[in-house]
Amino acid sequence: MYDLKWIRENPEELDEGLKKRGAQPLSQSVLSLDKEHRSVQAELQELQARRNEVSKQVGVAKRNGEDAEALMQEVSDIKANMGNLEHRESALSQELQGLLAGIPNLPKDDVPVGTDEEDNLCVRTVGEVPSFDFEAKEHFEIGDISEEMDFELAAELSGSRFVVLKGEVARLHRALAQFMLDLHTEEHGYREVITPVLVRDNAMYGTGQLPKFTEDSYRTGEGYWLIPTSEVTLTNFANDKILPEASLPMRMTAHSNCFRSEAGSAGRDTRGMLRQHQFEKVEMVSIVHPEKSDEELERMTGCAEEVLKRLKLPYRVMMLCTGDMGFGSRKTYDLEVWLPGQNSYREISSCSTCGDFQARRMKGRFRPDGAKKTEFVHTLNGSGVAVGRCLIAVLENYQQADGSIVVPEVLRPYMKGKDVIRLAR
Repeated sequence: MYDLKWIRENPEELDEGLKKRGAQPLSQSVLSLDKEHRSVQAELQELQARRNEVSKQVGVAKRNGEDAEALMQEVSDIKANMGNLEHRESALSQELQGLLAGIPNLPKDDVPVGTDEEDNLCVRTVGEVPSFDFEAKEHFEIGDISEEMDFELAAELSGSRFVVLKGEVARLHRALAQFMLDLHTEEHGYREVITPVLVRDNAMYGTGQLPKFTEDSYRTGEGYWLIPTSEVTLTNFANDKILPEASLPMRMTAHSNCFRSEAGSAGRDTRGMLRQHQFEKVEMVSIVHPEKSDEELERMTGCAEEVLKRLKLPYRVMMLCTGDMGFGSRKTYDLEVWLPGQNSYREISSCSTCGDFQARRMKGRFRPDGAKKTEFVHTLNGSGVAVGRCLIAVLENYQQADGSIVVPEVLRPYMKGKDVIRLAR
């Protein structure tokens, strides 16, 4: 969300930022609507003042026994005119807010300009890609796992893009989530939180899912939204709050189910569990002082990287270009893990700084020590990491020729010491 005053003073900067994102310039549309809105507001104020003045004249005339009919008619006409203008003002206000709500965040200066993932910048590559003396398989092809990674049963229950995990695969999935939570809470300073997965409109609006991504989200018959990520609930801890400066930074992590319709991904990754309607993530959210948001992004990305380092999974860090960033992001790092079965890197985490973009939408502020005026907080979010995709990475990178899976050493305490799991055969 944008400050209208800033747009009035910096229309070229807005349009230049939108151009970098591959979007059309919008400053003149905003300013034209804003000018009309302010004109109607000014006219309303003038009519209000005139109505008050004439109403006083009516009172004086009646006290003096004079004919006040003409004055009373003028008051009546003013009220009717004001009613029409109030309706117009409300409509213009809604139109203006809707226009502002649909404008994406502007990229930071160091973000590479580009149109899609081909223009993303590789910042670093970590770990060596494994070599096998057999043909590496994709996760859903390893051994005979029809009983433990059951897509057919899931399809009977819910349709496509769902999976039922069983036995050792389910336990490995759970172990990954527990490991991530323990790492982030015990070593990275995040506070564990369990939040609802059903939220109201204002929560989705505050983090930018509404109105932009309505089609990508699921809504219940009662009007609740199923969260696409616990970023929605955690970030909204600042919704309409004035936080003391001493409370910053707020760092939170949550393991939750997430739900996405994948409306824009028809035909992509239809095999296996890489792209699902329901999945699990361990999310990280930071609410910080504006001066700290840049370093917090680097810190958060490092926390997500540590998950992959402890699991000894090869990965690379990509800085997303302007055309590939999310709607609310100013700068994003994607972590892409190596999947031997696909012979490629695939996204497993995305860490973003949103600046004050979300805070303005949800009126999340803080009061600097000793100051009367409040400021908007800065918000950041990152996957720490996507549990299902991490399961895929472990299965593929730790697969053996006989279809068994070596359990990463860091996960063995969560697997009752088991070092190898053999899937149903």
